[in-house]
Amino acid sequence: MGHHGWQGNPPGTEQEARRRIVEAATACLDRAGLAKTSLSDIAAEAGVTRQTVYRYFPKLADILGAVAIAGVEEFAVRMEQHLATFGSPAEVAVESVVFGVRAVPLEPRLSLLLQAGEGDFFTGAVTSREWLGLGARILRNVPVDWTSCGVVADEDFAGLAEVLMRLFLSFLRNPSSPPLSDDELRRLVGRWIGPSLAS
Repeated sequence: MGHHGWQGNPPGTEQEARRRIVEAATACLDRAGLAKTSLSDIAAEAGVTRQTVYRYFPKLADILGAVAIAGVEEFAVRMEQHLATFGSPAEVAVESVVFGVRAVPLEPRLSLLLQAGEGDFFTGAVTSREWLGLGARILRNVPVDWTSCGVVADEDFAGLAEVLMRLFLSFLRNPSSPPLSDDELRRLVGRWIGPSLAS
């Protein structure tokens, strides 16, 4: 691991190096916003060269995704609490899509990816291994009888999370015209997703 720079305090591990670059990116984004933040700004904030940043995050989208993940835990807790008010796997699945579509644009860190202006930024983050793992964890933590619909193993939760996140992504990136109300979105998603999770 390259230890040059780092404001005279090199990280001890690769994980620590990544964390510090994400913290530097977060500070830059909070201070100047996405439009005025470059990889050079992030490197300067972290006390490293651009090449060092590239080593850990080859593209700006990778950094934005990491910043969003770093700020998503609070969002995940709120989502779990909301989903826990529903009584069946089908209801949880449907509501996860509705919650995501409505709440993500209002989240400071998550909305960074939407502000990037290119679909690839947000799409790449949401379909990454880290985000799909987060989605699976949220579903697993909701206290409904998942076994009643055959969702048992880790790969079941991972597969369901991926389908739901891709569906949420589609509605978020390409809204219906005219826009659907929350209840209309629930009915639409429930009509086609609900039967696959029926007991």
